[in-house]
Amino acid sequence: MSDDPPMSAKDEAAAPAKKQGESWIETVKTIAYALLIALVIRTFLFQPFSIPSGSMEATLLVGDYLFVEKFAYGYSRHSFPFSLAPFSGRIFGAAPARGDVVVFKMPNRRSEHYLDDYIKRVIGLPGDRIQMIDGFLYIDDRKVPKVRVADYIEPDGFGGTHHVAQFRETLPNGKSYLVLDRGASEFDNTPAYIVPPGNYFMMGDNRDNSDDSRGEVGYVPAAMLVGRAEIRFFSIDDSAIWYEPWTWPGAIRFSRMFTVID
Repeated sequence: MSDDPPMSAKDEAAAPAKKQGESWIETVKTIAYALLIALVIRTFLFQPFSIPSGSMEATLLVGDYLFVEKFAYGYSRHSFPFSLAPFSGRIFGAAPARGDVVVFKMPNRRSEHYLDDYIKRVIGLPGDRIQMIDGFLYIDDRKVPKVRVADYIEPDGFGGTHHVAQFRETLPNGKSYLVLDRGASEFDNTPAYIVPPGNYFMMGDNRDNSDDSRGEVGYVPAAMLVGRAEIRFFSIDDSAIWYEPWTWPGAIRFSRMFTVID
């Protein structure tokens, strides 16, 4: 026989209310912890990005979704959401390798896209002399090998396809990747650029259709680097209509999912 006094009606009514209150608090705490963990991962480890333009075709396509390694080059204030961090320069800094595909903040203060996220390939390191002559890349006055491969085939917007000349370019460190040549353009012949100390020269793989260090972007300071693009985890083409879910499966590029970025 229990010696506990019988529970009053008032106590019985209060018990469920107390349990509901405790459950609500635990739910809020769980959500807060999950958000905190996600913020730490996004800030210090990996951040997802999507590709909005064709400047890196055929390496990256519009509709590709990437994971960018945030710790590859150390951290700057731009590693943090909204570029909020109480320091300047980089900490735990490491230099990118020639040929890395890098996300960075637009460094040109005169541009309407200042501090927007850009993604390009590192072509020039500090002290390099970079120039385009007749559509060929020169680094320190040496012509970078470029070999013709099978055409890149893209939709023409009218239900057909369009062929674009595609080449395999190989940098002095052995890094090899594909670039497109859409014919004569203002970027085929450029002045010689001498990359300043602490800066990098970026170019898009879609050479004739890329705003990069040959144009408005200019040289990219190390402090503007966000991270190195590592892997595509998802890809979808423009045939998907967001309000028609039945169009989504056919638009997914399954062959590009979970693939390493060259």
